[in-house]
Amino acid sequence: MVRPSSTRVAALSTAVLLATALTGCSLVGRAESATTPGAQGSATPTPAGKRVTLLQRLGADGKVRTLDVDPAGRWQCRDCAGDGVDATGALNPEQTARLQRMLADPALVRETDEARRYRQLCIGALTSSLLVPPELTITIQDCPGEPAPPVAYDVLLLLTQATPAEDKG
Repeated sequence: MVRPSSTRVAALSTAVLLATALTGCSLVGRAESATTPGAQGSATPTPAGKRVTLLQRLGADGKVRTLDVDPAGRWQCRDCAGDGVDATGALNPEQTARLQRMLADPALVRETDEARRYRQLCIGALTSSLLVPPELTITIQDCPGEPAPPVAYDVLLLLTQATPAEDKG
């Protein structure tokens, strides 16, 4: 087993911390805008559900791609396919409902990095981290022989198949 250097671990940790902080700021902004009266004087309702952020990095030196999905299924992707292009869109209603069911699944808590005592096994692999505020972080590496946590992997598949957040090489 090859251990990642502390620089590589620190870089990924910094990216996860930054995304968590940005997600928190985004949540506060959305909560404030949800109570702002609309053009007709009524408050805009905030959909019940959970947000999720997907961070992906190919290898230790790759750029971090970020996909944020709100409870209503609207997504914003930064450097989506590793090509520097940002995009926005929305999941369809079935995808949104499926994503929210998976994010509410109690098994997801048992799949966190802390619960699994996760350690990176491969260097140079695609590393995907799912952040579900306020406290869930689940890392999945595209590493031969590494078992993927089933619910988190299904979330990852849904997000990468329904948005441009997939590696284009």
